Order: sequence, then structure tokens, then C-alpha cells
Amino acid sequence: MAFDTLIHNATILTCSPTFDIIPGGWIGIAGDRILALGPGPGQAGRPAARLVIDARGGIVMPGLVNTHTHLPMTLLRGLADDLPLGVWLNEYIFPAERTVITPESVRWGTLLACAEMALAGTTTCGDGYFYEDAAAEAANDFGLRAVLGQGVIDFPAPGVSGAEQSLTAAGEFARRWLHRTNTIVPSVFCHSPYTCSADTLCRAKRLCDDLGLLFQIHVAETQGEFDHTRSIHGVSPIAYLERLGLLDERTLLVHCVRVDDEDIALIARRNAKVSHNPESNMKLAAGVAPVPQMLAAGITVGLGTDGCASNNDLDLFQTMDLTAKLHKLVRRDPTVLPAEAVIRMATIDGARALGLEREIGSLAPGKQADLILIDTRKPHLTPIYHPASAVVYAATGADVDTLMVAGRLLVQNRRLLTVDLNQILSHAEAIASPGTEPMRRKRVNPHATR
Repeated sequence: MAFDTLIHNATILTCSPTFDIIPGGWIGIAGDRILALGPGPGQAGRPAARLVIDARGGIVMPGLVNTHTHLPMTLLRGLADDLPLGVWLNEYIFPAERTVITPESVRWGTLLACAEMALAGTTTCGDGYFYEDAAAEAANDFGLRAVLGQGVIDFPAPGVSGAEQSLTAAGEFARRWLHRTNTIVPSVFCHSPYTCSADTLCRAKRLCDDLGLLFQIHVAETQGEFDHTRSIHGVSPIAYLERLGLLDERTLLVHCVRVDDEDIALIARRNAKVSHNPESNMKLAAGVAPVPQMLAAGITVGLGTDGCASNNDLDLFQTMDLTAKLHKLVRRDPTVLPAEAVIRMATIDGARALGLEREIGSLAPGKQADLILIDTRKPHLTPIYHPASAVVYAATGADVDTLMVAGRLLVQNRRLLTVDLNQILSHAEAIASPGTEPMRRKRVNPHATR
């Protein structure tokens, strides 16, 4: 048996249902698929391959899956920090988007995001934004796998004047990209129940159902949203979506901070999925989603970074570490969310949240060759007693040496292979500097908004 690529001398975290770990293992890849993997046969018995990569004892695992991003918002990183959500969104982000966001800026902002994610071990992302055609072209050119949702909102936004144009753009985008490549999957992203009417939400979900697409929505993010929805509709935000018939196995609920036991039971019963974004929730003081209770109810929960305007990075290693520690602190129980569970959230459960679990999220023969190699020859990764613990509590995105998507190397020896990073950085700086200057100068006293 001959392979296109053989990676050997690796500790392999398969993220299989039994979370098998193969010390001194090898993995063989042909085309875009994994053909075989197993314990190392030694030099003499090693299978033949066009390209052989010696992992030098490093960790090979599935590529990380970031279930919620706003890729072009890399261009707004750090523009408006340390502000309440309402002020941040309405006084800074929405005005900046009207100035900065164009198809051209979306392309370069997306390439910047792809570069950041790839260098930090993410092979797949879920995204929701505007001018999503430009984002899809950029992600496709880069080689990253992505589920990309064209934004739907009732108000003027980049490229759309309101609900009707948003829905039309979403349908056109979805049909253009449906089955166009094996790495780009279209979706529809409704901003939230408070920026989309019931009619808009239902029409967007029907579009998803007609085409078999993922329906994404921010929901139950803040106490203010919860109180507003209850005052207007008499129920919680989750119960409101259920009343509209929007909860099912192809619904991805982003944030879910303000949910109670009844909401959790609803999500579980409808088999809807959740994207947990702890860094964004903490930074905007939204609260802490009850993830342990969701997992106990059988809900699929993936990890997300959110956009760079509210995080401010796309490093899922940092998110894994924070997730594990945050929920231990909140529950005052050091056994909550052990390392293995958090890795599942960042890999196979993230894939399941995006509807891709049959193709990615674990390492097994027949699956897409989406994987990363972590260089463990570092002081902070020596010694390693438990590989899963090392990944969650010690490793960082900067430890990713090699990254592959669909059998194609995108990062090797910490170098991007498909794009010119300096060109991306130059374009991003040129776009952001003049466009956001008025927002940079506008500062408010955050205490005055309380």
C-alpha cells in the first residue's frame, strides 16, 4: 500500500468514540482521505509514500473546528474594547461596518482570519457575515474548510438594505455554493431574534430546509435580550424560536448564555446544536453558558471564538484552556469538563454542530484528512504524562507545526504554503487604518453608559 503522505513517529489522538490514543503511531493519506493508521511498524516496515513527515514524537490530532466566527471582523480587532454590548454594537461596530466592509475588504479580512486560524490549528470554521461570496472565494483560495452563512437582518447592513434583500442575497449565495467544492458549505446566518422579525426568521429557516442547509443564529446571549423577548413574546428566546418552529437538528444556536432547565430540555428534544463562545461572553460580560448541564442533557456543544471584534483572537487552543477552567470555577468542581471532553468539543462535537461529523472531527480510515501536528519538543510541553491534558492545559496555537485540510498541506514548519502572509497583512492594514480612524478617535466613558 502506497500513500501520498505518511506521518509517522507520532502520538495520535484519534478523537474516536472511545478516544483511542496511539503512541508511536503512523497515519497514511491518499488524495483527500485517511486510508490507514496504527501503531508504528518501525523503519523497516514503514509503508511507502511520496511525502514522509517525521512527527518527532509530536501529537497528531484532528484539526480544530471553530463553530462560530465573523471572519472579516479581523479588520475591526481592538477597535472598541471594554464597552457594554449595546454601546459596542450600535455605536462602534455597526457604524464601522458601514465604512469599512466591502467585498474587497471582506476578501482580505477573511484571508487574514484564515491565516490566523491555520497557524493556530483550526482546519474548519463556521461563519456568519455579509458579502459572504467574497468570504467563500477567499476561504476556498486559502484551502480552509468552512460552513459560511450569508447574513440576514431586518436593518441596513453591508451589501443589503434590509430583510428582503438579505433573504434574496442568502438564497442566491446558498445556491451558488451548494456542492460547488468539497470544502465550502453554504449556510444562512440570522443575526438574532431581536434584529430579525418572526417572518424573516421563518423565511430564512424555510430556505435552509429547502436546500438542506445549517441555520445559524445568535440567541439568549444577554440578560437584556432575555428580558426583552419575555416582555414582548411572553417566553424565553429559546422558547420563542421553538414557537416559530426553528429548532431542529440543522439549527446552530450561538451563545445560549441565558437559558434555564426548560430551555435546555427544548434544545435537547429538538436535537439543535450549540456553539459555546466563552471568551466573547466574558469580554462583553454576557455571562457563562451552562455547558455542563447542556452536555448532561445530551446536547451537542461545539466551541467558537466569535469574531475578532469581541474576542480578540481566533485561537481555539486558548478557548479550550479557558473553557475547561471557567466551568470548573463556576461549578466549584475540578472534575467538570475534563480535558478529553473539551477536546471533543473542539473537534468531533464541533464537526457535529456544523453537520460535518461524517467527514471530519476524528481520525479514522475513510474520513477527510483534516489534521494537525503539534510540536511537543518545547519546555512547556515536557514531560507529557497525558496527551489530552497537554493539548488543553499547556499547548498553544503557536505549537502547531503542520496543518492539512482534505489531504492538502496548508501549513508546514509553521509556514503558510498557499498564500503570501506579508501581502495579506499589508492589505489588512491599508484597509483598516483610514476606514476606522473616526471610530478610533471616538471614545466614551464606559461607566457613563451603565
